[in-house]
Amino acid sequence: MVAVILAIIALSTAAILGQVLQENLDTNVRKAAEDVRLNPQSTAQEVLTTGRFGDGTLLVTRTAGGGTTGAYVDDGTVRVLDRSQISDILESVGGATSYTVELAALGDYRVATLEGRQVLAIIGLPLTEITGTLSQILATVVIVTTGGLLLLSAIIAVVIRIGLGPLRAVADTATRVAKVRMDSGDVSITERVPADQADESTEIGQVGAALNTLLDHVDASLTARQRNEELMRSFVADASHELRTPLTSIRGYSELSLRDPSLTPGIQAALERIQAQSLRMTALVEDLLLLARLDEGTELVYDEVDLTRLAIEAVEDARPAGPAHRWVLDVDDEPVTLAGDAARLRQVADNLLANARTHTPAGTVVTVSVRREGEEGVLSVHDDGPGVDPAVADRLFERFSRGDVSRARQTGGTGLGLSIARAIVAAHDGTIGVRSTPGDTTFEVRLPLRHAGSA
Repeated sequence: MVAVILAIIALSTAAILGQVLQENLDTNVRKAAEDVRLNPQSTAQEVLTTGRFGDGTLLVTRTAGGGTTGAYVDDGTVRVLDRSQISDILESVGGATSYTVELAALGDYRVATLEGRQVLAIIGLPLTEITGTLSQILATVVIVTTGGLLLLSAIIAVVIRIGLGPLRAVADTATRVAKVRMDSGDVSITERVPADQADESTEIGQVGAALNTLLDHVDASLTARQRNEELMRSFVADASHELRTPLTSIRGYSELSLRDPSLTPGIQAALERIQAQSLRMTALVEDLLLLARLDEGTELVYDEVDLTRLAIEAVEDARPAGPAHRWVLDVDDEPVTLAGDAARLRQVADNLLANARTHTPAGTVVTVSVRREGEEGVLSVHDDGPGVDPAVADRLFERFSRGDVSRARQTGGTGLGLSIARAIVAAHDGTIGVRSTPGDTTFEVRLPLRHAGSA
């Protein structure tokens, strides 16, 4: 906008100045015409020679008898015009007092006509001075305008950079906070907008101050959430631990009572039901206690683990439990060993195989494979069953998560199997995930290949 305004000012100034210069030139042409002494016997060259005319002055005369002559002053010397130049001038003669003609090799001239007795004269002065002056003015304006715009751009850039400094500080702080994982664990947000960039007396400073206030609230909320989670884990661990004793007593007394041969069939059925439910409750309590201990990081016992042998044993145990399924083992000859808790990793494999057995129909092919990929050991459990419902795929590893009818549960369960598997894998610094489409479902566990001494 500034450039457009400056261009308009420059063009307007040049137009006004050009008009003033042309009016001055017309005045000079009229003054030169007053010095011309018309004589039917004198040629244009003689008139210019005898008079006092400046450089560039042009004169054409035509007598009543038809004689035509023309000349101009060039660097103090009077030179004769040729016939074509004289013809161009005469053809341009009109009714106006002053007008402009263009002559070959001489350029543009501002001319005027004057008439005497039996003589018509045309006198003119060159426009070179006007065009030269306007060219210098325009060149000067272009240079000054360009320089001014560059200087103005630099000043504006510096001013904007200084003015937006607090906003950049806000953006940098928000970017650093966005990289902090807040979904779990003890999270503390220490990033804040610097105090000198959070001045509430300016609009941008108010944004920084507002962000700092927001981060204070979020940090306090995360601290409260972590405290509540720790209290909940402690409660679950304590409650699970306390429930083990009465559940053990219930199971023991029910087993003891079932040995009494004098029991009636109704009482025996009731005691068997009590025993079954106590076993189910014990499994749930054990799972909850395990999760609580895993959350506290106090459950794993590291040793050298042969992941290949672990998979072979898990498949061998799964075959009797799921005779209606086809169990396929795909492992390399070279074992995959890593540092970990063998019992807990075996629990991961058992949970994945039980999940495949429970949620797929009879005849499903379940393939268990172990391989080495770079610095990771990979345990995969693949089945060609109906697949995981996309509606529950995102929360499949959450606690107490249940599958839908496409993978209907054939037996009762706590809904903690996959969440326990994820917790155990995470405690080993590994990952567990699932890829599922109808007829192609794969649970994949990736564990770092490290030695027991480095664990």
